[in-house]
Amino acid sequence: MPETSTALITNDIVVLGLIAATLGVVFWTSSRETGMWKKFYTYVPALLLCYFIPGIYNSIGLIDGNASRLYNPVASRVLLPAALVLLTLTIDLKGVLRLGPKLLAMYATASLSVMVGAFVAFWLMGVFHPATVAGDTWGGMAALAGSWIGGGANMVAMKEVFQVDETTFGQFVVIDVGVGYVWMAVLIFLAGRADAIDKRSGADTRAIETLKQRLADYQAQHQRIASLSDLIIIVGIALGAVGLSHAIAGPISAWFATNVSWARTVSLHEPFVWVVVLSTFIGLGLSFTRARTYDGAGASKIGTLFLYFLIACIGMQMDIMALADKPWLFALGALWICVHILLLWGVGRLLRVPFFYFAMGSQSNIGGPASAPVVASVFHPSLAPVGALLGALGYATGTVLAYITGITLRAMAGAG
Repeated sequence: MPETSTALITNDIVVLGLIAATLGVVFWTSSRETGMWKKFYTYVPALLLCYFIPGIYNSIGLIDGNASRLYNPVASRVLLPAALVLLTLTIDLKGVLRLGPKLLAMYATASLSVMVGAFVAFWLMGVFHPATVAGDTWGGMAALAGSWIGGGANMVAMKEVFQVDETTFGQFVVIDVGVGYVWMAVLIFLAGRADAIDKRSGADTRAIETLKQRLADYQAQHQRIASLSDLIIIVGIALGAVGLSHAIAGPISAWFATNVSWARTVSLHEPFVWVVVLSTFIGLGLSFTRARTYDGAGASKIGTLFLYFLIACIGMQMDIMALADKPWLFALGALWICVHILLLWGVGRLLRVPFFYFAMGSQSNIGGPASAPVVASVFHPSLAPVGALLGALGYATGTVLAYITGITLRAMAGAG
């Protein structure tokens, strides 16, 4: 823990205890069958509180989410891949494939809408508040496009490519966290109302409902009271797969960085990309074996538990107060993401897709592989790997599309 942290709590063990206790209180209150808590959780999803309460802790200075090592390396590098292994282990691959090409169409639309949103937001802010887009704002937007199409690695890549000033880059990191995480919270809230949204839109949800039912039937068939051996084996599978993924990811990413000229263009030099992909495919391979029967002993529940700790650790990085320091940049980011939402919503209406497709198309771009599985799991735990795979796809496309966005913004700014 860095000594420069001014937070009241700087010990990560204490922070972990605080986060665990917070999750415990949220779930204890949400499990009440009667009274005020039942009414409260009718409107406010428990997952939303698991995200926002740690954000409040960070915003008021109780903890320092950016200085803490709970998110990286613990949550993102251990709990995320472990959750992916356990949730992918239970997957029905044929059912997922039946979700069809419309899901990929929504993903592609989301990426393109991020690019269009950058151009529209830059132009409109240039008309109404030129100071906001003066200087090298275009470079910061190029970096943010890398994050909102791919992930953090793509954002840093764009910073280096366009030589973005540290101050400008830091401002757009705040916009990335503030606007992106607020949108994630909105998606989590709306996910709890997906059935009503789909009924109003007339979307065909049969493929998703069939998949959910098949998974529920399979789990019921193999349901049993978990023994100590079951739990140790489940954790052993998860963490063993995580260890194997990290062991392979380091050398393979280094090999690609050294021997493949285009590896950096699609972020194949980043070990975390390989950790996400490998852990997902290890779980997928295990889904064809008897290991899948461990879902009856709680494999998917343990995977979901890991995801809840992950979302709490993501939330504790959000600084709500920091957004007030750059209100016009926040307006730029809000306008940008509104264009993305409207374009994606329009295509979704045209294709009559379920709300799940809309949420995954958006979050797999804006949030990436670390948060897309969290949003997907709100719909059903077994759908988390769908979010992870789409999020990992953004790593491959994010650098190229963000570069195109950057050179276009640079031309619009008259900087070259």
